[in-house]
Amino acid sequence: MTSVLSIICAILIFSLIIVIHEWGHFFVARRCGIDVREFAIGMGPVIFKKQGKHTLFTIRLLPFGGFCAMGEDEEASADDVANFRNKPVISRMAVIVAGAVMNLILGLVLGMVILLYDGSYISNTIAAVTENTDAAGRLQIGDEILKMNGRTIFTASDIVYILRNDEDGLIDFVVERDGNKIAVDGVKFTITEGEDGSRVLNYDFKVKKKELTIGAFFPQTFRSFMYYARLVFMSFGDLIQGKYGLNDLHGPVGIVTAISQTAQATGFDVGFLFDIAMLITVNVGIFNLLPLPALDGGRFVFLLIEAIRKKPLTAETEGMVHFAGFALLMLLSLAVTFNDVRSLFTPKENTAQVRVYSIFDMERSSWK
Repeated sequence: MTSVLSIICAILIFSLIIVIHEWGHFFVARRCGIDVREFAIGMGPVIFKKQGKHTLFTIRLLPFGGFCAMGEDEEASADDVANFRNKPVISRMAVIVAGAVMNLILGLVLGMVILLYDGSYISNTIAAVTENTDAAGRLQIGDEILKMNGRTIFTASDIVYILRNDEDGLIDFVVERDGNKIAVDGVKFTITEGEDGSRVLNYDFKVKKKELTIGAFFPQTFRSFMYYARLVFMSFGDLIQGKYGLNDLHGPVGIVTAISQTAQATGFDVGFLFDIAMLITVNVGIFNLLPLPALDGGRFVFLLIEAIRKKPLTAETEGMVHFAGFALLMLLSLAVTFNDVRSLFTPKENTAQVRVYSIFDMERSSWK
């Protein structure tokens, strides 16, 4: 029964993120006077439909994805004033980016909810330093960590991420101490060997947990949002550089599986579920803004070209490019989905999602 509930919970969270994205397109399109032919939740065969004044609302069998059909890849007659392609380019740009913007706004809202739910947050201020370590002689209680290895520290999760991914055990810090910024270079962390022979870098200091105040509410929300946004970009960079392969990518099946596993492992802890939902919605928002064919970012590029040329490319040309991009994305999705399904029967412990859970666990449980 717990497994069923966790899967239902996962599908609801993932579906909400997609619905918010498509609703963004729909809302701005209608505000711009554009007819939306169909607003669909899910993919595949239609299992429910209702015809509105301008739009057919449908729920489809597979609870993954959705779409907002506006006929943007078709030629339109000049007298069809409600057609997407007959609207000013600035209006169409707004419609295209609205979905991703709504995902990012949802990320900020979830960040607020997480803070209110916790009633506290993990700061970047050092609370304790392990005795007889190099850190004890270099870092001081009360230091606020501003940078590590040249990277701005937004939240304690940034600290964990850098320590987990460090290779030589030497960390350069910039801290604020007594109102002054101080560089503390080459702090050497102790390294031990795990039971499986792996290298383990010890966290030779802890940071303070602080009660949430009105003054800290919005800054901490922004910091949390920036942490997730940067994590997404860093993951893309790692993927391009070959640090992660196809087996590390996850599609809808993998995402739902990850959410359901988190729900079970944490006893349906609301804070953990909001954490992963925030990560996913920020990921969806940023990914859709990438300038790739078939994505919102790719469509935005075509509109930008139109704005510069003062005339649009033909619907046929744009449609062919997006179709080719969509076909490639579908091939990638099939490969990723196959990998996700295979992982259900041969689960691996060293996945990107497990690493993310570990960061959350450190943030919520150990850094007291």
